[in-house]
Amino acid sequence: MRSGLARVAARGHGKGMEFSAVLFDFDGVVVDTEWAIYQAWKRTFGAHGQPLPLEIYTRCIGTDFATWSPKTHLEELTGLAFDWHDLDARRQEEIMAELAHEGPMHGVVDLLEKLKSRQIPCAVVSSSSHQWVDGWLERLGLAGYFQTTVCRGDAARIKPAPDLYLEAAKQLSLEASQCLVIEDSLNGVISAKAAGMSVWVVPNRVTECLDFSAADRVLRSMAEVE
Repeated sequence: MRSGLARVAARGHGKGMEFSAVLFDFDGVVVDTEWAIYQAWKRTFGAHGQPLPLEIYTRCIGTDFATWSPKTHLEELTGLAFDWHDLDARRQEEIMAELAHEGPMHGVVDLLEKLKSRQIPCAVVSSSSHQWVDGWLERLGLAGYFQTTVCRGDAARIKPAPDLYLEAAKQLSLEASQCLVIEDSLNGVISAKAAGMSVWVVPNRVTECLDFSAADRVLRSMAEVE
């Protein structure tokens, strides 16, 4: 795939950098899905008299429960075993109801329009499923901005392993060093860095408590990218 070369800058951060593609994480970057998911888990913990601090919960943001599992954590805290099939179904209903009118995060569409006008290819790279990611992109009319979506199952390992980002670069016919990643989680930063990519972080309500010193830049919103 032929791609353009653009210089991107973060407002207030001086000189920009050159890149040939932008790879977006999905949850918490394109759409603010993570707050509703966290609140649903917090209610589950609260129903059993247990807290769920963000500092603990964020261990699973950007990856899956193999890294850290709220299910295992709640069972360890309470000493109980739960019917997770039933609880998961009810929690998912709560999440979807809360997200029924959710749109793209602030600055996302403007940035995608700018990149499209410069013919800079974009991709979504997510540890979530294609059903989840592609469904959202179609529902919000964003699918046309992305040359590809790379999700769970498209590579051997999900984040924090580098496999998904490397697969995205491969699909775009680019070297990893030519890609700029926009993330919101530590697992995502670790993944992008392991792939040899530059990574900018836009924290959200769930991840703003984390230390993102390993990222190349930390921005307050997508609107800061020029």
